[in-house]
Amino acid sequence: MAGLLVLALLSAGQATETNTRAGLTIWPEPRPVPEVQFVDGEGKPHTLADFKGKVVLLNLWATWCVPCRKEMPTLDRLQAQLGGPDFQVLALSIDLDGLQVVRDFYKEVGIQHLGIYIDESASAISSLGAFGLPATLLLDRQGRELGRKLGEATWDSPEVVAYLREVIATSRGQ
Repeated sequence: MAGLLVLALLSAGQATETNTRAGLTIWPEPRPVPEVQFVDGEGKPHTLADFKGKVVLLNLWATWCVPCRKEMPTLDRLQAQLGGPDFQVLALSIDLDGLQVVRDFYKEVGIQHLGIYIDESASAISSLGAFGLPATLLLDRQGRELGRKLGEATWDSPEVVAYLREVIATSRGQ
């Protein structure tokens, strides 16, 4: 009897179990994402809904965050490699000191392929349940969260690129 109880509990746990792909914790089902508001490098307002139709790798970061600074060049290379009508790296700074700090950082590090986006209120962190930086969410074409990674990653690694290509290919037509 005890064995059946353990088996039942294990089976039930599998329905909500996550798995890991390319360093991302992938949810069993896509999750809704709250709208967050931010501006681009020109000061134009945006929300995540503006990016629906693309697979989005949403990276929350700040110029004062050492792991964020280390991974930004890999995000830039990933955008250069996969960016286009089906995919976008959305690097969303939560710097409170404004756009110029982000511009200066991009110039200092040589970021060429990422757009500048900033949430000066830093409200995206709590809205998205990101309790540390960097925090990266993978969003499907409908803007739902497929998975996330808390902490630094090498975003242009062959494993990550292959997985993202798979997500992009399997989500076409959605």
